[in-house]
Amino acid sequence: MRKVKMINRVSIDGYFASLNEMTGGMDWFVLDNDVDKTTHEMVKADTLIVGKNTFELFEASWPPVLRDPNAPKEMKALAQELTDMRKIVFSETMKKSHWENTEFFSGDLTEVVIKLKQEEGTDILIMGSGTVVQQLTNACLIDEYVFIMTPVIASRGKPLFKEVDQNELTFLKAKSFVSGNVLLHYAAAE
Repeated sequence: MRKVKMINRVSIDGYFASLNEMTGGMDWFVLDNDVDKTTHEMVKADTLIVGKNTFELFEASWPPVLRDPNAPKEMKALAQELTDMRKIVFSETMKKSHWENTEFFSGDLTEVVIKLKQEEGTDILIMGSGTVVQQLTNACLIDEYVFIMTPVIASRGKPLFKEVDQNELTFLKAKSFVSGNVLLHYAAAE
């Protein structure tokens, strides 16, 4: 059975995004290529699950990188990988996109993810998408959590685990980086 793996940057106080819509909620992120490389090596996914807000941010960001002749080759490679992935978008209002390999679903998120987990393929990745993470955590459908703990106390923002039931996690790995980011990797408890 395929695994669902979540990767999110979080502030020390548990927020995964700021309230600043102009930056997509990423204004306090401490970016680090070593962190990105490490997380990329941890997850080999062919499917991406996102909510509407995260999808809109990705759709506005990644396809233009593919068309930009001056974009760094690493960014182009990631943009191509995301473009090639099957993208599952949960939204009640959004129904179409020009970004290839995109499918839209409304209704019961858990039913769709249960079916996805039973299909052939590699990992299923979730990035951003707080409400999706919250619903799938409560339904015990996320197999692994990768947190990129950013050295920032945000003091306000969008909490990653708002209205989530208590869940036990099993520690798998931790790694610190010169940037001050710390990668924390956990599996959902059996």
